[in-house]
Amino acid sequence: MKTLFNKLSSARIIMLGFLAVILTGTALLCLPISSVNGEPASFTTALFTATTATCVTGLVVVPTVSWSIFGQAVILLLIQIGGLGIVTIMSGAFILLNKKISFGNRILMQEAFNLNTLSGLVRFTKKVLVGTLIIESIGACFYMFVFVPQFGLKGVWISVFNAVSAFCNAGIDIIGTNSLYDYALNPLVNIVTMALIILGGIGFIVWWDIIGVSKIKITSKTKFWQSLTLHSKIVIVSTIVLILGGAACIFIFEYNNPATFADMNVGQKIMASLFQSVTTRTAGFATVPQENLTNPSAILSMILMFIGGSPVGTAGGIKTVTFVVLLLSTVSVIKGKNYVSVFNRCISESTVNKCSAIVFISLTITLVSIILLSITTNKEFIDLAYEIVSATGTVGLSRNLTSTLNSVGRYIVIFTMYFGRIGPISMAVSLNTKKLNQNIIKNPTEEISVG
Repeated sequence: MKTLFNKLSSARIIMLGFLAVILTGTALLCLPISSVNGEPASFTTALFTATTATCVTGLVVVPTVSWSIFGQAVILLLIQIGGLGIVTIMSGAFILLNKKISFGNRILMQEAFNLNTLSGLVRFTKKVLVGTLIIESIGACFYMFVFVPQFGLKGVWISVFNAVSAFCNAGIDIIGTNSLYDYALNPLVNIVTMALIILGGIGFIVWWDIIGVSKIKITSKTKFWQSLTLHSKIVIVSTIVLILGGAACIFIFEYNNPATFADMNVGQKIMASLFQSVTTRTAGFATVPQENLTNPSAILSMILMFIGGSPVGTAGGIKTVTFVVLLLSTVSVIKGKNYVSVFNRCISESTVNKCSAIVFISLTITLVSIILLSITTNKEFIDLAYEIVSATGTVGLSRNLTSTLNSVGRYIVIFTMYFGRIGPISMAVSLNTKKLNQNIIKNPTEEISVG
């Protein structure tokens, strides 16, 4: 078994690892103890729930409150594993048990985090685990100011669950059946949730880059922005632009919509717009019914869901950096440049090629899934597309469609969520630049017409 494991590529280990966690979670959720009424859930319901939790998606076929405390604990554990990643959890277990991490496992960690060096991997993993624990704990404490007075001791469990779910960009809650609709006008719940989503979604690399540069800034005259890595600059700028730009558009599109924002004052509309823009970055919590959004808002939300968060974080989607690189590549072609650059740095051709492959495969998965779901489900196209884009981007927002899906439709969404979570990861890992034989014989080059 060990020999077989060693022969597997990192991408396959990650894919099989996620599958093993999903199947284990399914088995646990099928137990009578996992259900509130003591009756075992159907295999399809348990599999769907385990998949949506592990893939930190948030689409649910039954309300999470229908699971017992044991069942909810299983779901929370799956969310935490799915959010941090199989390799991070495995590495954390080795570190906790003071086990030596082999060279092979270090390479797996490097590729899972998509880092360029093996140096400091154990330290990086420790930082990720400790940082996650601290941020989730702080989020839970803030939530308690709202949920403990309302729910009593149960509010502690709700606060912890919501904090982990928000940080891991899962969007699953145990408050009721209407997500965060009842807290649309609550500033504390909105701000805490958005903060957790953003912190989980910007990526662990950006965390430590900002912290590291901040420490240097204190002891030197080095300019903060100039000291950040190109990766961090792209993530920070794209995150701000997408959140504020998305919020501004949603504010305009929904301003007079009687089913969403019409009865809110301007400040409340701004807060609701920001929340919708942030939650589409693969979080999945909702403060307004998604089926009540205007078509422009729904289309914009799908674009934001497809882009998702940033690399090496808890969010899904094709990632902000991928989107920016392709956008810059397009601009370079229009300007007649044969290179891609930003912030006075050039981006390698191999990186541009990886981004193209990720987007193409993600789009293919999305379109095929939409077609298949439209064959099996007689619903409005925009609702079907919204559901699938949400699944591909591991978001969890739905236009009230998930619970109405038949068995075939549920399995289509299950596979979409799995490939949505695994696809970008496995592609990024398997497409890592390798040293190729420079003496390889290539076929002759011939120009073709495109466009």
